[in-house]
Amino acid sequence: MAKLAQLVATCALFLAGLGSVAADPYTPKHEAGRCAIRGHCGSKSLFGSQLPCVDNGLAEDPDDEVRERLVDLCGPKWKTGPVCCLGEQVDAMKKSMSTAFQIIASCPACKENFYNMFCTFTCSPDQSLFVNVTKTVEKKDKLLVTELDQLISSEYGTGFYDSCKDVKFGPTNSRAMDLIGGGASNYTQMLAFLGKERFGGSPFQMNFPTEYKEPGMGARQATPKRCNDDDPAFRCACVDCPAVCPTLPDIVESGSCHVGKLPCLSFASILSYSVLLAAFAVALVGHVAWRRHAKRRSERLQLLTDVAPSDDEDEGDLTQNGAMFDRPQKSYIVNTWCDAAFSRLGHVAARFPAITIFTSFIAVIVLSMGWLHFEIEQDPARLWVSPTSAAAKEKAFFDDNFGPFYRAEKIFLVNDTGPSGPGPVLSSDTLTWWMGVEQSVRNLHGPKYGQTLQDLCLKPTGDACVVQTVSAYFYDDPDAVDPDTWKDTLRLCAKSPVECRPEYGQPLEPNMILGGYSESGDPADAIAMTVTWVLNNHAEGTPELDRAMDWEEAMKDRILQLQDEAKDRGLRLSFSTEISLEQELNKSTNTDAKIIVISYIIMFLYASIALGSTTLSVRDFLRNPAITLVESKFTLGVAGILIVLMSITSSIGLFSWAGLRATLIIVDVIPFIVLAVGVDNIFLIVHEFERVNVSHPDEVVEVRISKALGRMGPSILFSAITETISFALGAFVGMPAVRNFAIYAAGAVFINAILQVTMFISVLTLNQIRVEDSRADCFPCIQVKSARVHLTNGNGLQGARFYEAPEESMLQQFIRKTYAPWLLGKKVKTTIVVIFLGVFAAGIALIPEIELGLDQRVAIPDDSYLIPYFNDLYDYFDAGPPVYFVTREFNVTQREHQMEVCARYNTCQQMSLTNILEQERKRTNVSYIASPTASWIDDFFQWINPANEDCCVENRKPCFAGRYNATLAGMPEGDEFVRYLTKFLNAPTDDRCPLGGRASYGSAVVVDSERDTVAASHFRTAHSPLRSQEDFIHAYASARRIANDISASTGLDVFPYSVFYVFFDQYASIVSLTGALLGSAVGMIFVVATILLGSILTAAVVTATVIMVIVDIIGAMAVMGVSLNAVSLVNLIICVGIAVEFCAHIARAFMFPSRTFMERAKNRFRGRDARAWTALANVGGSVFSGITVTKILGVTVLAFTRSKIFEIYYFRVWLALVIFAATHALVFLPVALSLAGGEGYVDPESDGGLEEDLATRRYRALLPDDDSDSEGEY
Repeated sequence: MAKLAQLVATCALFLAGLGSVAADPYTPKHEAGRCAIRGHCGSKSLFGSQLPCVDNGLAEDPDDEVRERLVDLCGPKWKTGPVCCLGEQVDAMKKSMSTAFQIIASCPACKENFYNMFCTFTCSPDQSLFVNVTKTVEKKDKLLVTELDQLISSEYGTGFYDSCKDVKFGPTNSRAMDLIGGGASNYTQMLAFLGKERFGGSPFQMNFPTEYKEPGMGARQATPKRCNDDDPAFRCACVDCPAVCPTLPDIVESGSCHVGKLPCLSFASILSYSVLLAAFAVALVGHVAWRRHAKRRSERLQLLTDVAPSDDEDEGDLTQNGAMFDRPQKSYIVNTWCDAAFSRLGHVAARFPAITIFTSFIAVIVLSMGWLHFEIEQDPARLWVSPTSAAAKEKAFFDDNFGPFYRAEKIFLVNDTGPSGPGPVLSSDTLTWWMGVEQSVRNLHGPKYGQTLQDLCLKPTGDACVVQTVSAYFYDDPDAVDPDTWKDTLRLCAKSPVECRPEYGQPLEPNMILGGYSESGDPADAIAMTVTWVLNNHAEGTPELDRAMDWEEAMKDRILQLQDEAKDRGLRLSFSTEISLEQELNKSTNTDAKIIVISYIIMFLYASIALGSTTLSVRDFLRNPAITLVESKFTLGVAGILIVLMSITSSIGLFSWAGLRATLIIVDVIPFIVLAVGVDNIFLIVHEFERVNVSHPDEVVEVRISKALGRMGPSILFSAITETISFALGAFVGMPAVRNFAIYAAGAVFINAILQVTMFISVLTLNQIRVEDSRADCFPCIQVKSARVHLTNGNGLQGARFYEAPEESMLQQFIRKTYAPWLLGKKVKTTIVVIFLGVFAAGIALIPEIELGLDQRVAIPDDSYLIPYFNDLYDYFDAGPPVYFVTREFNVTQREHQMEVCARYNTCQQMSLTNILEQERKRTNVSYIASPTASWIDDFFQWINPANEDCCVENRKPCFAGRYNATLAGMPEGDEFVRYLTKFLNAPTDDRCPLGGRASYGSAVVVDSERDTVAASHFRTAHSPLRSQEDFIHAYASARRIANDISASTGLDVFPYSVFYVFFDQYASIVSLTGALLGSAVGMIFVVATILLGSILTAAVVTATVIMVIVDIIGAMAVMGVSLNAVSLVNLIICVGIAVEFCAHIARAFMFPSRTFMERAKNRFRGRDARAWTALANVGGSVFSGITVTKILGVTVLAFTRSKIFEIYYFRVWLALVIFAATHALVFLPVALSLAGGEGYVDPESDGGLEEDLATRRYRALLPDDDSDSEGEY
C-alpha cells in the first residue's frame, strides 16, 4: 500500500486547492490556462516524498515523449493542449497509481473517475481555477507546497464515491473503499482520507472545502462515470455494481404457512379439536333429550304392562354372574404357543436352576470377553458426525485438497463484573498489560516438543503470525499507548483499519477485535475485546499436529492463570483453544458416576422392599416379626440388579467384538434404560408368581414357576420385541454417538429379557425353595423355625407356607374396589376421552414450536470454562465464520467454463458462480452471506492485465500486452492457462503487486498439470454473525441452497464448506428422519401387537395410545425447551418402546382376561367393560408399582446430574415419558379398550379343566369378601 500512499501524495497537489483562505500570495491569479503547482522541488526530509513547486505560471505544451506517457496513463483526451505538469510528475503519478489500479481496475467507472481526478489535479491547464496553495516551506530558494485546497463539486464527488463504494478487492475479501478511502461512508470522508498528511499517506495536507470564497475559483465541472454507465466501456460487473445485477428469485421458506400468527398445523389441530368438541356437545345434548323423551314414553307403557320379573329371567343368576356371560370362549393359537413355550422354558429353568445359572454366566462371560476390544471414541467430529453424511465427505474432500481448516485460539476480555454493570474494557493500563500478556504467549514453549507460536502460526505474507488483536492498532508497542491520546488512536484505526495494519498486512476490522459498543458507536466504549491466534492445522496423527496440540496445552494453562490476573483488574477472561472442546466434552461424561451409583442403590432398595411386600403384610410382620427374615427379597433384588449389569456388559462386549466403538455417554445412560426396563419385568414376574402360589399351593415350585412365566412371558415378549426394535431403529441415525448408543441399548435390553426369563427364573425358584424351607434371606444356611406355619400338602407331606389367608395390597384393593369402577363409569369415560384428546391436540399444536439444534453449552459440564466463552462469543463477536464454495473437477481452462465462474468481465455469465454469491450477499437476512467473494479467477485475470506492470512480467515485459481485453477473448486457455495460473498462485502478495496469489489463493486452487485442469478450487466468503443454533442451522441450509442454485445454473459440481457444517448436516433431514423412524416404530408396534394380541382393533387402540404418548412428549419438549436433534430423536424412539411396555400388559390382560379376576366383576360390568376392569384389577398394580414407580425413581435421580445434556435431553424427556405413558396406560387405555377393544380370547392358564377350576375356586375362597359382589351402576 506504500504506492497508494505515494499516489495520494502526488495527487495531493491536485486536491489541495479546496481549503478556505481569504487571501493567499502563493496562487495570486486564478484564471483559465494558469497553473497553481508544477514540477518537484524536493522533500521535507531525507526519506520524504517529493513535494510540488509553487508555480502560478501559464500552462505549457509538453514535449512528445511526455505527451505520449501522459496519454498512456490518463487517456486520449490529453492528446492536445497545454498542461501544468512535467514528465517527472507523470512518472511519479503512474508509479503511485499502479497499486490503486490493481485495487479498482475491475470496475472501469471507478478507475476512470479515480484517474480522471488525479490526472486533472496534476496536469489540468486550468489548475488555478480549482487549486489554491495555502502553505509552503522554503528549501534551497524553492517554495515547496505543504498544504493546498482543491474544489470538487458535490456532483463529481458523490458520483466518484458511488462508482467505487461497492467495488470489491478479492484477495482480502474486502471493499476497495476500505483501502483507497479508509472505509469512507460518503465522498467527503473519502476525500478527507486521501488528503490527510500522514506517514505512508499524503506528504502534504490537502483540504476539500464544500464552499470557497476565493475570487475567480470554483469547483471544476465534470460528469463522473456511473458503475452502470450507458457506455459499456465503463460499465462495471455485478460484483462491483449492484445496479447491473440480475434479480434472484425470491426464497420461499419452508414452514412459512401461517394462519395469522399460528402455524398451519397448530391452527388445524386446534380447529379440528374444537369442531369435534362442539359436535360431541351437540350430540350429548341430543342424547340427553332423547333419553328423557324415551324415559317418559317408557313410564307410560309401564302402566299398561306387568313389570314383575318371571322366574325364568332370574334363573341365570343362580349359577353365574353377568360378566361371565361375555367371557371369551375362543382361544388364540399364537398366544397358546407362546404360553406353552414360556411354560416349558420356565419349567426347565426351575427344574435345573444350577445348570441354567451356570450356562447364563458362561454366555455372559463369553460375550463380555469382547471388552478386550473395547474402544472409546472421543473425537467430537467422529462422535457427532455421520461418516456417510454429505458434510463429512465434503469435509474430507476439503481437507485432502486444501488442508485442514486453521486452528484458532481465542480469548474474550470483558468488563461486566462491576457493581455498576458493564463498562469499557479498554484503558491505557489494560492495553499495556495486555501487550505484555501477548508477549508472554509468544514466548510460550510446548512442554513436550518445545515449539513456540512462531513455529506453529499461520504466516500468509512472510514471517508475521496472524494475531487478530487490538494491540495491532498500537503496533504491538506499549510505548505507543499514550494515556491521553490512546482513544483517538483507537477511533482512527477503527474508522480506517488500512492505516493501522498489523504485521501480517491484512486490515483489521474493529468488529473482529471489539464488541459491545453498538449503542454508542464509539470503539473506546467497547465492553469486550477479543484476541485470536491462528495456527496452521495438519492431518490427524501427524507430528505437526502433535506439536500444535502440545503448544495449545501450554497456552491453556497460561490463560487459566491469566483469569486470576484479569479478575484482580476487575475484568473477566474467557477463552477456548482448539483442544478445549474435545477435552470438555469428554470430561462431562465423567462427572456423573455418583449419580449412576445412587440410582442403582435406590432402584435396588426399592426392588427389595417392594418385591418383599408382595407376600409380607404389616399384619404378618406384627404377628410374627421373624417372617421378615424369610419373606425378604433382598437377594432377589440383588440378582435382578446383577442381571441388568450382566446384560449391559454382555451388550458392550458383543458389539466390541464387532468393532463398534463405544462412547462415554453409553456408560451413563444405558444403565438407566436397562435398569428401568429390567426391574419392571422382575416385578411382573414376581407378582404373577405370588398369585400362582395362592391359587395353586399344592403344585411343586417348578409347576408354579411354569404357570407364572407362561402367563407373563407373552407380555414380556411383546414389550421386549417392541423395545428392542424401537431402540435398534436408532441405528438409522447417522450420528455415531447416537447410533452406537441405540445399538448398545437394543442389545442390552434384548439380552436382559433373555436373562430374565432364564437366569432370573432360576434364581426365583431357588428363592422360593428357600422361603418354603423357612431359611433366612441372604443367609440361606440359617433356618428361621419361628417363622414356620405347618400345613399339610396335598401329597401328605408337611411343608412351610405363608399364604394361609393372603391380603391384597392397599394399592390392589384401591384399584379393584375404587379406581377401576370409577374409571369405567360412562360419564368418567366421556370426560377422559375429551381430556386426553385435548392434550393430544395441544401436543400437535406445539409441534411447530420445537426448535432444532444442540447447543454446545449443553454438551459440556456446567462448570466448564467454555460456558462463559460461548456466551461471550454469541454476545460480543460481530463477525461470522468463513464459508467456501468448493468446485470439483471442472475444466476451467476452457473459455465456456471460465465464463461460468468469473464475474468482472462483460462476457461472464450473468448467473455465474461469483455473480450469484454477490447477489446473495445483498440479501443477508435470508442468505446469511455477508462478505464479498474472493474469486481467484477474476483476480488471476486482473493479475495478468498488462496495465499492472509489477505483477505478471516475462522477459521484463508485461504479460499479454496487446492481447488482454474485457471480453476474455485474449485470455489464456489450455496448457497456457495452467502455466500462468501456476505462476499466479506462486506470486508473492506485496505492496508492489497486492494481486499476487500466494497469500490469498496459494491453497485455494489445486492445479492438475498432467491433465491441464483444476481438480478443485474454492471461492471464499463469510457468513453474517451467527448467534444461535437457529442461525447456524439456517446458515447451513442457505449455503446448501445457494450451492444447488449455482450447480443448476452453471452445471458445475459445487458444495459449500464451513468448519461447523459437519455438526449441522443432521438438521437438513432431522424432521423427515424423525417422522420416518417414529412412523416405522409405530408401524412395527401395530404389526407385533396384531400378531401377539390377535386383534387388529386392540392393536390399533394400543398403537393410537402410543402415538398420543409420543405426540404429548413432543409437545412437552416444546414447553420444556428441549430441541430436536439426534439425541432427542433417539430418546423419542426409546420413548416409543417404553410406552409400549406401559401398555402391553394392560392390553394383553384385556385380550386374555384372567377367569379368576373376571368372575369377581360380578354383575357390575359386561362385555369390554368387564375385561377392562379385569385388566386393571389384574395387572394395574404391577404396572404402577413395577413400571411407573421404578421409572420415576430412576429418572428423578437424573435431576441431580451435573451434565446439562442429561438434565435437558434425558431427565426432562424421560420425566415426560413416565407421566404421559403412565397416565395413558392406566387411565386412557382401559377406557379406549372398553370402547373400541377387540374380541377377547381364553387365557390358557385359566382354562385347565376341573383341576384348574377347583384351584380357581380355592383362590377365590381365600380372598376377602368385599363390596364388589353387589351390583352397581356405572
